[in-house]
Amino acid sequence: MLHTRIGKTAAATILTLSLLGTTPSLHDAYAAPAISVMLDDVPLKFDAEPRIDKGVTYVPFRTVGEALGISITWNSKTQTVKANGNVKGQATEVLLQVGSTTATVNGEKVKLAAPPVQREGRVLIPLSSFSSQFGVDVSWNQSTRTVALVSPQREMHLRAFYALQSYKEIDLVSSMNSIAFGWSRIDREGQFTLQGKEYQLPAADGDVTPQSIVANTANQSIRPYLMVYALDGNGELTKVLSDSSMRQKSIEGITAAIAENGFGGVVLDFEGLGFKLDAVEQQKLLNNYVKQLKESLPKDIALSLAVPPLNSAYKGYDYKTLASLADDIIIMAYQYNPVGTKSQVPEPNSLVDQAIQLALDAGVSKQKILLGISLNSETSSSIDDKLGLAKRYDLKGAAFWRLGLFRTYSNQMEDAVNASVIKE
Repeated sequence: MLHTRIGKTAAATILTLSLLGTTPSLHDAYAAPAISVMLDDVPLKFDAEPRIDKGVTYVPFRTVGEALGISITWNSKTQTVKANGNVKGQATEVLLQVGSTTATVNGEKVKLAAPPVQREGRVLIPLSSFSSQFGVDVSWNQSTRTVALVSPQREMHLRAFYALQSYKEIDLVSSMNSIAFGWSRIDREGQFTLQGKEYQLPAADGDVTPQSIVANTANQSIRPYLMVYALDGNGELTKVLSDSSMRQKSIEGITAAIAENGFGGVVLDFEGLGFKLDAVEQQKLLNNYVKQLKESLPKDIALSLAVPPLNSAYKGYDYKTLASLADDIIIMAYQYNPVGTKSQVPEPNSLVDQAIQLALDAGVSKQKILLGISLNSETSSSIDDKLGLAKRYDLKGAAFWRLGLFRTYSNQMEDAVNASVIKE
């Protein structure tokens, strides 16, 4: 984990701040190959390019700073940038003035290697002087002219799916904020069941019962959800959503299972909608079902929805309406790789990034989004890419499919996750 030294190095937080007026600008000798910036191994786009002047690398300030969760204020009268962040629970405030080689870090004066400058209406900050204050690891690759940034550990909501023989990893439950138990489904006949072939209540083992596992989870202030899986492979889900009697019966089964087993929430994982049938009609059917379920749930029972990404082939999901009904949505931003791809081939970062942006553009609040991450795809080296995107967009958190895969492929996955995020 990265550490912070207050008052030893000046903080030049990395942001791109639009300004008015004239102040010292960078030298014109910038006609060199473009500099790229990677944050957690994913490209970061700017509206003003990073620069090198007299051996000093300058980076635009606002874009990176906001991606790191840093709050920025500009004072045009004093030509001063105020940056506020939080590292390991410690508040950090940095004041930087354009043209000045002195910064103020938590009230202490600190000498800068080079002053912040203005170019084309933006403030740019010396790269070397910002990393320590906000716990960001910075490196420079001269051959590729690439700045690599690794964001510091951040707290966020973490959820894991407990399904398909996850008991051997039950000790990992304590590192989560919530657990979704994959013990139920709507079957191919359209019936809600806790005794499906794949998704079922596990058999008791002495004193260890499904109810005791749920109770122990809740006793740790970790919300236990019942996951309800359904697939529209042969139209069976559409049949349930379309039939008022089947809808009511399945909802009654879900609410009874929650009450009888002590769950504090439900996750609907309804998959396959909008692939073959009319997407708009499918969206209406799902919206109506979710609304009916929400009205049937006790007020203290949370409702979460696992949905395919908007850049998938499944178009039967009205993100804006669903998010307005649910406490949160899980974007299952995986299975982008071709069918038959072996395990441990990471999902394309660009498509995961796009999935998040599409959800936000659809009107979903970032604080209602959990980024779904498949541990069948990600490695201990790639997991920070996906978690970095969750941090970059300041999402509510991340949801891991599934708990039982944390140790299947590597004994380093837990450490890799913990280096990037921890439960809030």
